[in-house]
This record gives sequence, C-alpha cells and structure tokens, in this order.
Amino acid sequence: MGSARNFDAGQTDRFTKGWTNTPMPADQIIRRHWRVLVARSREQTANNPYGKAFQRSARRNIVGQQGLVLQARVKDDQQGQLDQGANKALERAWKDWCKAKNCDVTGRRSFRQIQKELINGCVTDGEFMVRFVVGRNAGPWGFSLQVLDPLRCPVDLDEDKLPGGHFIRAGIEYSKLGRPVAYYFTTLSPNEADYHHSGRGFLKVPADEIVHWFEADFIGQKRGLPWMATALWRMHQLGEFEKSALIAARDGANRQGFIEWEEGAGPDLDDDVDPEDIEIESEPGVYQSLPNGARIKNDESQYPNGEMAVFSKHSLRGAASGLGMAYSDLANDLEGVNFSSIRHGMLGERDHWKELQESLIESFGFPVYERWLSYSLIAGRITLDNGSPLPAAKRQKFMAVQFQARRWEWIDPSKDVKADVEAIDNLIKSRGQVIRERGRDPREVYDEIASDIGDMRAAGIPEETITALITAKSKGGQGNGQQGSTPQTGTPGADDEE
Repeated sequence: MGSARNFDAGQTDRFTKGWTNTPMPADQIIRRHWRVLVARSREQTANNPYGKAFQRSARRNIVGQQGLVLQARVKDDQQGQLDQGANKALERAWKDWCKAKNCDVTGRRSFRQIQKELINGCVTDGEFMVRFVVGRNAGPWGFSLQVLDPLRCPVDLDEDKLPGGHFIRAGIEYSKLGRPVAYYFTTLSPNEADYHHSGRGFLKVPADEIVHWFEADFIGQKRGLPWMATALWRMHQLGEFEKSALIAARDGANRQGFIEWEEGAGPDLDDDVDPEDIEIESEPGVYQSLPNGARIKNDESQYPNGEMAVFSKHSLRGAASGLGMAYSDLANDLEGVNFSSIRHGMLGERDHWKELQESLIESFGFPVYERWLSYSLIAGRITLDNGSPLPAAKRQKFMAVQFQARRWEWIDPSKDVKADVEAIDNLIKSRGQVIRERGRDPREVYDEIASDIGDMRAAGIPEETITALITAKSKGGQGNGQQGSTPQTGTPGADDEE
C-alpha cells in the first residue's frame, strides 16, 4: 500500500514540478524582486487601463476629496470640557499649514495632494518615504515635507557588523534589535533625475526625520512590495492577450483572400507576368471570373468571438481579488449586478479601504502632526483669537486630536438613515458617531444647526415653529410609540459629505 498523503500541496511530483519548495526570508524576497516588481507596476499604471483604474480607485477611496481632516479634541484642565479656544486655534493653524506654499518643500502641493501622491506611490512601489524639513529652506512656515522617491534608497545596500551591533538592510540602518536608526539615500537633490552621484557616497538621514510606511506581507519585511504585485502577472498577460485579439480582429476586418492555382495551371516562370501582379479586385454586387485553373482561398479570422469576453471577465475577477477591489469597480462592468450583490461587494471593499486609511493615519497623519505641533508651538505659530500663542509647555495636552478620513455615500440612503435613527433611539449609537461615520465633524454639524436656528429667529419665525421643526419625529419613531426621545435632526447635514 502507498504511503498516506496528508497535504497534496506538500507533494513533489509531476503536478508540482516547478513549484518552489524552499521558503524565502523577507530580506531575500525584497532583494530579488523589489526592483522588477516596481518597474513592472509603474509600467502597468502607465499602459494598462486596469492598472490605472486600480491606482485611481485607491487614491479616490483612501484620500478622497478632502484627505485626512484634523479634528482637535483638547479638553480644559479643570472642568474636563472641550477647550473650544485651543481646538479652534489648532485647527486654524493646521489648515493654514496644509496649504501648498507651507507644507510642501517645493511649494507645489497641498497636504491633501501630498497624500494623493503617496497613495499613487504605494500602488506602484508598495511604500512611501517622506522627510521632515526644518529651517530656512522649509518654506514660509519653517517646517515642511519632502516626498522622496523610494528608488533613492538603494534596496541592494546591505552591511553587517556595524558598531554597536547595528546593521544595514535594503538601505536602512537598524539597531541590534531591529529599530530603524538611519536611512541611506543616493541623493536628496531634486535636480538629479537618475538619483545617482558618480564617485560619491550615500547620504545618511536620521530615522526620526523620515516617515516610512508600508503594509508588511511577511514577518521581518523591511521594504514594501507594490500593492499590484499579486495581480501584476495576470493583468499583464490579459493586456497582451487583448493586443493579440485586437490585431487578429483588425486582420479579420481587412478581409483577405489568396489565389491558388491547380496543378499545371497558372503563369509560367518564363512568362513576363509576375505572379504577384495577378490581383482580382472586389466590388460590391460584381462577380468576377477567375483565370483558368485558379480558385480563391479565404483567410478567416476568429476574433473577436464569444469566448474572449468570458476569458477577460475570468482574468479580471482574479486580478480584482488580488487587488482587494470589487470586480465591478475594476472592470467598470455592471452587467448582471443587482442591489444585494453590489452592496455586498462594496461593503467588503470599503472595509479594506478603511483598514488602509487607519494605517495611513497611524503611520503618517499622527507623526506629521506631532512634529508640526512641536515646531509650531516653539515658534509661536498657533495663536488664540486674542493673538496669544498656545503655551509650548502644554504640548502633550494638544496632542488630543483625531483624523477623519473620507466616507462614502450610502447605497440606499433612506434605509441606512432610518437604521441610524433607530440605532440612536435605542442607544446603540451616539449622534456624534453617526456624523463621524458620514465623514463630518460633529461640532461643525452642531454649529450649523445653531446657525440655522439663529437665522430663523432673525427672520422672525415664531419660537414654537422653530421648536416644532427641531423636535419633529419621523413617522417610524411615532409608529414605535416613542415620544420626543430623538429629533429627526439627529444626523443633520450628515449627507453633505461624500
């Protein structure tokens, strides 16, 4: 009897020939494949419509129209209430710094546009690197960001046994226990297009001046892999298949025929007639007579045919799974989609985007804010309404902020709003949570409500009418017998945010 087989995937036979048998450490994967994957990912976003669609979708869903929006939540030391003056000063100063002339060392991109560029880079490079710049060359604010192409940091720079047990992997120096200490770059100057200096060493930048973010796929991974890596091969092959099918279709559209001669027929080689000069022109409604012994042989093209669409859909579904996108979004194909299927697909995809948003906030938003806050407090750039600067000694207090990422329109607004109202009525959600889920700041919504009430009073609307409008219950709430527990305006303005 043959030996028992526990795992088919663990067998080595003719069906698994060519399948790798040896696991590869993360450092070797990066060293062998990073440059090739980055080069091919960049090429696909330039030439493959589906590669461009994924890059655009990632940028649109992670960053969106507003990018990461700062919401200060600083509280008063004595009463524990929100410090409205400090919060307003922080948000005002941050909004001013986020302008292109202040936050970007080149003065060209706003903070939101920088985020878009970083996500574009993650799609093709799997990572981004941003350097903090302080001082005279940092622009009007004195603190700005320099976005660096990861190609500047040599992935093949490795060195062991540095002083103190340090080591270098993929262009990054680490402590003995693996904490980043410094980054090595071929150049930091934007005027050198190829990123190389002849005869010069690397530029060493302390790690606390660099924000380096990537989503790790393996334990011990030190550089990011392109987000397109898993689907890259399939997308490239599909693109080549479409090119071949297009060429075949064009050949088929240019209908061709060839003249075949029966044995013993046709012009002799000694004749003055060149066989290539014998042509029969085709005209609509005209039947031509063939020379004696000649017959027409048609060249029929099989493309495009019904199998092409099936194969393309199959390939794109696999690519969409590897990219974490809904197939209908990647392929722009809504054929056969119903409400339930598109809702299920979009909710799963949005969870994926939310996960990446939180990683972006933790690894980029907060580090930038922390460094900006330290510099701005010392420089006296954050001021209250009366012009007095916030005290630098209370820096830790002013770290109480959060970033609101973009949110999406609901697929069925009426049902989703009703569900939110019921959740508020049953104390499952707060009004603030519902508003934040719509991508807005609750304080802004409450300020708008207060402003609306003030405008109605200024217009002479009776107070009882204003009270009735604000406390009006939806029909669903009245039907449940609930009296005055939650006004219909529990989520006012929430639909304004995309």
